[in-house]
Amino acid sequence: MAHVRPHPTRRSGSLARPLALATVLALAVPLAGCGINNIPTYEQSAKAAWSQVLNEYKRRNDLIPNLVETVRGFADQERSVLTDVVEARAKATNAQINIPSDILTNPPAMKQFQDAQNALGGALGRLLAVIERYPDIKSGQNFLALQSQIEGTENRIAIARRDYINSVRQYNTELVTIPGRWWKAFMYPGSVEMATFDVPAEEIKTPKVDFGTKKP
Repeated sequence: MAHVRPHPTRRSGSLARPLALATVLALAVPLAGCGINNIPTYEQSAKAAWSQVLNEYKRRNDLIPNLVETVRGFADQERSVLTDVVEARAKATNAQINIPSDILTNPPAMKQFQDAQNALGGALGRLLAVIERYPDIKSGQNFLALQSQIEGTENRIAIARRDYINSVRQYNTELVTIPGRWWKAFMYPGSVEMATFDVPAEEIKTPKVDFGTKKP
C-alpha cells in the first residue's frame, strides 16, 4: 500500500504559526523596553489625574451651601459678596455637569471650565476675607470648621491640578518626541495632545491656599 505523504504546504503552514508566535514573543520584551506602551500608559495616568481634579472641585461645591447658611446673617452691605459666591457656585456646578466629552483634547472647553472654577475660588476668597471683619461669625465653631475644610479642599484642588498638568505634560511630550512620535505614527495614530490648565508656576511648585485669612 502506498504511503500518503503530508502535503508540504500544510506542514509548512502548521510550522509557520508557532514560529510567528515565537517571533512576536521574542520582540515583545525589547519593544516594551523601547516605550511602545508609554502613550496609552501616560494617557490613562492623565485621565486618572483629571478624575481627581473633578472630585476635588465637587468636594468644594458640596461645602459651599453650608458655608452660605452659616454666614447668611451678616451685615447687609456685604450681601453682594455672598451673592457672588452663590452665583459663581451655580456657574461652576453647571460647568462640571455639562463637561463636553472631548474636554481633554479641547483647549477652549478646558479654558471655559477652568474660568468658571477660578471665578468660584476668587469669590470664596473674597467672602472669607470679608468675614474677618465680623468676629461673631469668624469665631463660630461651624464657620471655623467650614473654613478649615474649604481651605483644605482648595489645597487639594491645587495639588490635583498640579498632578494633572504634570501628567498631561508627560503624555504630550511623548507624542512629539522620539521614539514616542514613531509609536504614535505606527501604533496610536488616533492619539492627540491633551488640553491643560493655565496655572502660575509658583502654584504648581508649592500649592498652599489660606485665602489670606490666617494670621502669620
